[in-house]
Amino acid sequence: MTLKLTKTVTEFLKGKPDQPHTARQIAEWIYQNKPAECAAKKAKSQSATSDQELITQIVAEIGSQYPRLKQRVPQIKTTQGKPRKYYFTEKSDDVEISEAESVTSASGSEASLNEHQLYPLLSDYLWSQHHLYSKRIDEKKSSNKKGTNGNKWLYPDIVAMENLSHDWHPEVRDCVGVYGDSRTRLWSFEVKLKLNTSNVRQSFFQAVSNSSWANAGYLVAADIIGDDTLKELRMLYALHGIGLIRLDVENPADSEILIPARERSDVDWNTCSRLASENKDFLDYIRLIRQFHQTGDIHKKYWDIFS
Repeated sequence: MTLKLTKTVTEFLKGKPDQPHTARQIAEWIYQNKPAECAAKKAKSQSATSDQELITQIVAEIGSQYPRLKQRVPQIKTTQGKPRKYYFTEKSDDVEISEAESVTSASGSEASLNEHQLYPLLSDYLWSQHHLYSKRIDEKKSSNKKGTNGNKWLYPDIVAMENLSHDWHPEVRDCVGVYGDSRTRLWSFEVKLKLNTSNVRQSFFQAVSNSSWANAGYLVAADIIGDDTLKELRMLYALHGIGLIRLDVENPADSEILIPARERSDVDWNTCSRLASENKDFLDYIRLIRQFHQTGDIHKKYWDIFS
């Protein structure tokens, strides 16, 4: 019996709609549920001499055959990052985003992870992997001096400060202070649950708008769906320099910078002044940066550090 991989993968994913699975999870299911076909495949293989080697071979073949699989079954989609995950869905891109951004189910209880639950996960990653001191910016705390849409796309979800001088010699730190150069790098992050072709440009330009003041700006998403979405983000990055982070919600330390942001040498303090004058969270952020430059004290208890 011949293992028809494309047909078998489709069978598995259609049986578990809207549930992402890695190629290894699919391969292990195939091994458990198609024993005769797997035995025949192993007998013909020159490299798979053990069951685990056979599973590994199937994993590799799933990845290599994905373009053909996608062409035959357009309802099969993949996430970006490592490991890539595959899933079958009848939903359009618009519906997927609409459902992802719905905080509650019809019964009123939380249906799945919502965007606000991503913030501490991102802060955990930023601290544990990059030693960034982060703070949540709640745009709802902003004044409405500019009118109803005056603050639209003005505030990022998370801001951060990087202490560039943490391992410098004391004399160098003092010298930089006297010289007037910066001991910090300022970061900005716009967070989304999911990115696909229906919301990628809007989300990217939202990040462009609310990160223009910082040394580095990032768009962050728990799920990035499809090769076309990542291709679009790379093209937009080339024009605007906003980076991309895939946030691993199960283990934030395994999150990935898929596109490194293009760093700006200067902070736009005029924009910072407007943000600080209209939002208390951002004012607190600026105050902590000022205190650090004046005293060298971080005041860790005022930052969002979860690890």
